[in-house]
Amino acid sequence: MMAQKNPTPHVIVVGVNGMEWDILRPLLLRGELPNLAKLIERGVYGKLQTLSAPNCPKIYTTIATSTPPEENGITGFVVRGITANTTMLREEPIWSILSKNGVTVGMANVPATFPAMPVNGYMISGMLTRGKGCENGLLCSPKLSEVIGGDAVYPKSMVAELEMRVGDFWIDCSRMPNADELRGKESQVIDDWLAQVTRIRTLQLKLFDYLLTHHPTDFTFLVQSCEDRVGHWLYPIQPHNVGYNASIHSVRLDAFPNQYRAFDQVLGKILEHADANTYIFVISDHGIKPLREFEEGHRGHLSAHDHGGTSPIIAKHDFEDGDDVPGSFIVVGPNIKKDVRLMGFPISVFDIAPTILHIYGTPVPTQMRGRVLTEIFEDTKGAKVTSVR
Repeated sequence: MMAQKNPTPHVIVVGVNGMEWDILRPLLLRGELPNLAKLIERGVYGKLQTLSAPNCPKIYTTIATSTPPEENGITGFVVRGITANTTMLREEPIWSILSKNGVTVGMANVPATFPAMPVNGYMISGMLTRGKGCENGLLCSPKLSEVIGGDAVYPKSMVAELEMRVGDFWIDCSRMPNADELRGKESQVIDDWLAQVTRIRTLQLKLFDYLLTHHPTDFTFLVQSCEDRVGHWLYPIQPHNVGYNASIHSVRLDAFPNQYRAFDQVLGKILEHADANTYIFVISDHGIKPLREFEEGHRGHLSAHDHGGTSPIIAKHDFEDGDDVPGSFIVVGPNIKKDVRLMGFPISVFDIAPTILHIYGTPVPTQMRGRVLTEIFEDTKGAKVTSVR
């Protein structure tokens, strides 16, 4: 009798930009994030060590390639005066490696994936996608029909299908209002802006659900970005915090926590497409904290922020010491330990790609700086760790 071939593993990675443990933990204690709590109880979780002055394009590309920004080519939102894009990539990302090894790949809303790259499946770009009213792609949300300067979808033939079945969805999340837009009408602008964030998330959830239902893949990578955007200017700070303005920061104290309540509902829908044999990673590129570094005082807290502009930024993540804003790491799966918290910083952004490649039995390229996280598995037999540094 012929030996039965093992099925290709099923992995879903859910990225949440700027997911902050300081906000998550109280909500978990109150029982308000039931889907995330279920994953924590069933898997391994802890802080994810990020890099110095972390931002989304820089860290997501590091996660994807397991190489430092100065080697992979994406060092931030703007590289040598040009908005970061996939043509700048100098190291092979995990989705290309998996594609070459026969693994089907699905991607949606991952930062710095514009123009969309050919994969063994589909890719829908995320943050830094250019479009009408968003010509430089920086921190704004063009609709699918408004994209310019490249393809937001691979294969391009999927565009008409997505517009018909999902709608003309927004990519990334809304640009934050500036000081002039807020002045004298803070409450109304905040409410209107948050309502638009809800509309964006609703359509993105519809997109994720459609893709998981009608275009299932072995490896799926989905990202949410509105959590981070809301936190930058509506983090629930106190009057003693830098930048506090009662006309803004006393209006919707629930705005930022509500993003995680909404994300938990998105996660619940994603989990409907997983079974006991699915590996699920929930990760964030960094956390986000109220402004706190007195060394920056002489520069001014607005200009010191990597998002720039005149938006009333009162929380950020691009601190020089990345350990001040660790990311989040939660993983469950058929061979993953249960209810285990990893203390300190044993896991870094370099380790995600090698660990996923190990799950697929794919050798880890020598250029990758991370390691296979053997300690998260019940059984590490056959781990391909020889090429990991």
